[in-house]
Amino acid sequence: MKIICIGRNYAEHAKELNNPINESPVIFLKPDSSILEKKLPFFIPDFSDEIHHEIELVIKINRLGKHIDEKFAYKYYNEISVGIDFTARDLQSELKSKKLPWDLSKGFDGSAAVGKFVSLDEINTNNGINFSLYKNDQQVQAGNSNMMLFSIDSIIAYVSRFYTLKKGDLIFTGTPAGVSKVEKDDILTCYLEDQQLLTVKIK
Repeated sequence: MKIICIGRNYAEHAKELNNPINESPVIFLKPDSSILEKKLPFFIPDFSDEIHHEIELVIKINRLGKHIDEKFAYKYYNEISVGIDFTARDLQSELKSKKLPWDLSKGFDGSAAVGKFVSLDEINTNNGINFSLYKNDQQVQAGNSNMMLFSIDSIIAYVSRFYTLKKGDLIFTGTPAGVSKVEKDDILTCYLEDQQLLTVKIK
């Protein structure tokens, strides 16, 4: 199972981190060991003093595919959820400054929290898909799939040029603005429309 992540897919988030907007999706991977086990807390690692939350829509691939045409991409997923891409921002900045890969800041153990998946048939997608993250009952991030620079279908088509997609692979589709540092005892609650799909306690 692969965890494929898309960076800089929301203009306002790119702006808040002073990142350029790319002409094609920015892709990085997380190992399967980055999945945070259900109902376990997220433990702030000892190698970072600045872990940020990044809520994202997450899709689950449901069939084998390679070189997928964008117009057929919708056939490769039928479930969606929300997830948190925990990011060691200080480590990421250090690695970027040295022009080194920043996998360590994104792929560490427990850095991918994934909520309950729901069928797309249960969601009205006519006006895009709304999602949000609350920190200690205060909304800090909110997005809509229509705000994406690269749509889900275009992401699947693009990614499948480089990686064979397999059943069970996850794609994190990028985060909107509002990322911030997490602290011990924070409680992060994530919603897809009005459904609460994920809660993570910070330890």
